[in-house]
Amino acid sequence: MTRALPPLTSIKAFEAAARHASFKLAALELHVTPAAISLQVRQLEEWLGMPLFDRTGNALVLTGKGKLYCQELGKALNLLERATEDLRGNALSGTLRVTALPSFASRWLLPRLASFTARYPEIDLVLDTDTQLENLAGRKFDLAIRAGSGRWQGLHADLLAREAFTPMYSPALLDGPLALDDLHRHALIHSTPRDAWARWLELAGVDGIDTAKGMVICDSSLALQVAAEGRGVVMGRSFLAAGEIAAGRLVAPFALALPNDFSYWLVYPTTSAELAHVKAFRTWIMEELATEGESA
Repeated sequence: MTRALPPLTSIKAFEAAARHASFKLAALELHVTPAAISLQVRQLEEWLGMPLFDRTGNALVLTGKGKLYCQELGKALNLLERATEDLRGNALSGTLRVTALPSFASRWLLPRLASFTARYPEIDLVLDTDTQLENLAGRKFDLAIRAGSGRWQGLHADLLAREAFTPMYSPALLDGPLALDDLHRHALIHSTPRDAWARWLELAGVDGIDTAKGMVICDSSLALQVAAEGRGVVMGRSFLAAGEIAAGRLVAPFALALPNDFSYWLVYPTTSAELAHVKAFRTWIMEELATEGESA
C-alpha cells in the first residue's frame, strides 16, 4: 500500500518555518534560501489543498489547522530522529557542540567539565563562546548557555541559576570589614549593566558617591579578577563570584543584593530535547548545580 505522504522536504520547511515564525530563520536552520522555504511551503499547501499560514498581514501566523498540523509533525519528526539515533546505536557518541557566555564558561563551566567527560567519555565536547543564538537555530551548536529572560522564539530554555549584584573586594584591599560609609573612599569597578552601582546604592540608602567615576570592565569575569587583585570594589555577580568568595579571594560583606533581570539558561531547539547527548548534558549540568545548591 502506498502511503499518502507529502514530500519530506516540504514537511521540514513548513515545520521549521512554523516553529520560528520566520522563513528567514527556517532557511538558516535548513541551509537554504528564504525563497526556497516559501516555495516548499506553497507546494505543501497545494498538496494539502488548504492554507497553513495566514498571509493577510506582515507576520507569519499559522492558521488553526496549520497549528494543529505543525504540532503533530513536530512529534513525528522527533520520533523519526530518535529512531534514527537508536538504529545507529551511537546515541551517546559523537560530537556535542556547546556555546556559552565567556564569563560563565571561564568562571563556572570549565572548572567542572572534567566530571562530564569522565561520565560520558564517548561524547566529544566542543565548547565555544559564540554569542549568536542564530547559530543555534542553524544547528552550528546543539546547546547554548545564555543570560536573559528565558524567552527565545523557537527555542526551549531551562533555568540554570538566578543572578544578583552586590559589592565585592579583595581582603588585601583593607584590614577590616567594609562599611557602607567607607565606599566613597575606594575606587569603584563597574561592569555590565553600567547602572548597577547606582541602583544598589539607592537600594542601600547611600548618598554622596559619584557612580560616574571608576573603572569600567564590560566582561564580568575580568571585572571580578581586577577586584581580586585589590584594585577596587566591584559590583559583582554573586553566582559567577561564588568560587572566588569560597576561596577567600573576594569578600562580599553586605547581605543586600540587587536582583538581576537576567538569569542563566540552558537553551536548545525544542526538536533537540530528546536527543541522547543533549539530555546527557542537561542532566549533568542540572545535577552539578543542585549539588552546589545543597552544599551552599
